[in-house]
Amino acid sequence: MDWIPAAFSTLLATLRDIVPIVLVVVVFQFAVLRRSLANPARILAGFVFVVLGIALFLIGLEAAIFPLGRGMAEQLITQATAGAAGGGWLMYGWIYLFAFAIGFSTTMAEPSLIAVAIKAGEISGGSVGVWGLRIAVALGVAIGITLGVYRIIYGLPIHWFIIAGYILVVIQTAFAPREMVPLAYDSGGVTTSTVTVPLVAALGLGLASAVPGRNPLIDGFGLIAFASLFPIIAVLAYAQLSVFLARRA
Repeated sequence: MDWIPAAFSTLLATLRDIVPIVLVVVVFQFAVLRRSLANPARILAGFVFVVLGIALFLIGLEAAIFPLGRGMAEQLITQATAGAAGGGWLMYGWIYLFAFAIGFSTTMAEPSLIAVAIKAGEISGGSVGVWGLRIAVALGVAIGITLGVYRIIYGLPIHWFIIAGYILVVIQTAFAPREMVPLAYDSGGVTTSTVTVPLVAALGLGLASAVPGRNPLIDGFGLIAFASLFPIIAVLAYAQLSVFLARRA
């Protein structure tokens, strides 16, 4: 029965986080716009659904997704480290595969990305594919996290990866379709949300703690930066490829 106090605490924390947002909207509605709410009963019901939905979502992540991700990461890291100690550095291939898979799957399930993709599809009249955008962002996160894991394993400096990545983004921005550039930049932010961040952070810290010679504080963090940068590259590349294929057709 320990989950009941934890669930209640999560519900209160969610309510505490949501209420200031609602107060800002209400104050501006009545004090600045000086208009009443169009459908107060519907808005209240939606507010209740949002609070309950977020609370249940966080409870589910804490009860199932987080322990599962941490457990698999620790087991793979321990197995790979043992293989590396015997000379089998190829054992880290399973870590790369796990990093790619966890990055892709968590991004595809990211609620913020789903919302942005649906709105982009609606506003563009269908020219921006919802599934195409989600897959492009998920591939970018997966590749970025895999590259970040490679950096942790070999102890490479993070700033060279980030500098090179943003130089590539600037070059792509000059040649990508103008209507896709803002969406690509937003796609880098929606990936660092509730589902992706805890699993990616657990993977980075677990890997840095298990690999000999790594400092968890220096090497364990930084994967979130890769998860924010590479979706921008992927969406810009997706837009450029779409334009290229359209011109050829």
